[in-house]
Amino acid sequence: MIVSVDEMVKKLIAADEARKDLLLIARTDARAVEGIDSAIERARVYVKAGADIIFPEALEREEEFEEFAQKVKVPLLANMTEFGKTPYISAERFAQMGYKIVIFPMTAFRGALKTMRDIYYTIKKEGSQKGILDTLMSRDEVYSLIDYYAYQEADSSTLARAKRIIGSR
Repeated sequence: MIVSVDEMVKKLIAADEARKDLLLIARTDARAVEGIDSAIERARVYVKAGADIIFPEALEREEEFEEFAQKVKVPLLANMTEFGKTPYISAERFAQMGYKIVIFPMTAFRGALKTMRDIYYTIKKEGSQKGILDTLMSRDEVYSLIDYYAYQEADSSTLARAKRIIGSR
């Protein structure tokens, strides 16, 4: 089920009037329910109501993405999730078609879940993580990834400043 165009326009106008330094992304799922022409028409109305970016969901062929980009002249967002109706299209190809944003909302999450399942299976089976240490990030790799030492330095700087302030009372 999708909301009516009137309802969506009201929501977009309210969001447009309330926002400050914010881009408004309007998603349309109309393709799956009413077809591509309806999705395009809704997108055009949503732009008039204040949407900065349009997110056409559940397009089923590359040709539909091309048509959408040709007929809706604002930045477009493509959703590349696995196991849906949208074919696998590269971010580069989307850019060629005119899409400014491509999201991969579930890819890393699905990969992480599978890895976690496999790790806990191994621990349950072997009683320890010792046999899979070579598949894990080292402490140094984690610290580098999260920029740990910069936070540690900032904490030290804050503590030194606090000591100077407290000591000067």
